[in-house]
Amino acid sequence: MAPAIFANFCALITEIGHPDCECGYTVNATNGSSPFALFTDLLETDFLHLYNLPDSIDIPASKAIGWAVQTYNVSPSAARDPYGKAAEIDNVVLNPLLSRKVWGGNGTLGGAPGLQVWVRSQHNLLGSAGDQMVRSGEIDSLRKDMRYGSFRVGMKMSDVAGTCAAFFWYRNDSQEIDMEYLSRQAVYENSTGSYPINLVIQTPASADANYNAINTSTFRVQQLPFKPSAGYHEYRFDWTPERIVFFADGNLLQEFENTFDGNAPDAPGTLMLNHWSTGNAGWSGGPPAQDAVLTLSYVKAYFNSSNATRENEWNNACAGDRSWHDRTCQIPDFPAQGIDPQRTGIEDPGRTKFFMYDKYANVNQTMYPAATGGKPSSGGTSLTLHTPATSTILGWTAMFCLFLLGG
Repeated sequence: MAPAIFANFCALITEIGHPDCECGYTVNATNGSSPFALFTDLLETDFLHLYNLPDSIDIPASKAIGWAVQTYNVSPSAARDPYGKAAEIDNVVLNPLLSRKVWGGNGTLGGAPGLQVWVRSQHNLLGSAGDQMVRSGEIDSLRKDMRYGSFRVGMKMSDVAGTCAAFFWYRNDSQEIDMEYLSRQAVYENSTGSYPINLVIQTPASADANYNAINTSTFRVQQLPFKPSAGYHEYRFDWTPERIVFFADGNLLQEFENTFDGNAPDAPGTLMLNHWSTGNAGWSGGPPAQDAVLTLSYVKAYFNSSNATRENEWNNACAGDRSWHDRTCQIPDFPAQGIDPQRTGIEDPGRTKFFMYDKYANVNQTMYPAATGGKPSSGGTSLTLHTPATSTILGWTAMFCLFLLGG
């Protein structure tokens, strides 16, 4: 009788001891033909409550937030446009909510809260006449190992004509998945308006067309069912080996089958967001007549890592165990109340689900405590993927159970 009791006890302890989300995060319905997708890793950033922004990537882990503000210059000739672009640190500005306890209202600088990414006006160009660049902003993820995933951003677009706001995954100029909003394309004059968004997948075919995907099979323009500059909305793309699917506020925009004659993106890469202008009349337009701001409220990326150590950790914890389904967490659908922190009449209008705020839901993930207000988990010296303390506890539990059953 005793061995049976101990066996039941050990089975129960082991089951209870499994951390939430240990085996990843799931999209249970990408669309009707893609009912399930599993991603092992996450990168979540709550820009409504981000209170420090490193001005360099050469910083200790204790100060890292998962993103690096970019600085670079692209000349007009390199851009093949009337103007070049100059990404500058000063054009990425924090404007968080007043407190971590609130999810609505204005930012500390006033106005729409979040991370501001600015394009400066035609009156504030960099360089001399004939070789001028438009001042812009960009952030790139520190993770460079993203291969397949569900990528989401909350944004409030600019209503100033002449800029491009882009949210994209990037490997190189022939492997890129892009959502680009061109403010010059918006039509505000009539009662319904027209607000198109450009969905772009760069492939070797677009590289052969001088890196212009417009005349390829992987370019679409879709109308958004809302005014992007009037509030915050979620822009999302899901990338699996079978297809790439684009969404706005959880609603399907466009699906691309991952055939592309074998040229679909399939390598690890980086997540990027930028706001820019080069004066190209056929794309960004501009430069804008006045400073233009894009505001981010969050980024949520759930993806598979190409890192061999991470793959081995997942295989050791989950592969071959039929219970792994019970140790995943479903990524929530777009909330019915929306995501706009400036919406009035409801409580916590900007609140959305973050697994990173639940210590039981981000086990064995690379976390950035400086972005969450927490303490560094690795002494502030590295951002290596860590094995959770629960694994040690479970190991000792298993040894104890073997001792009891063996005795």
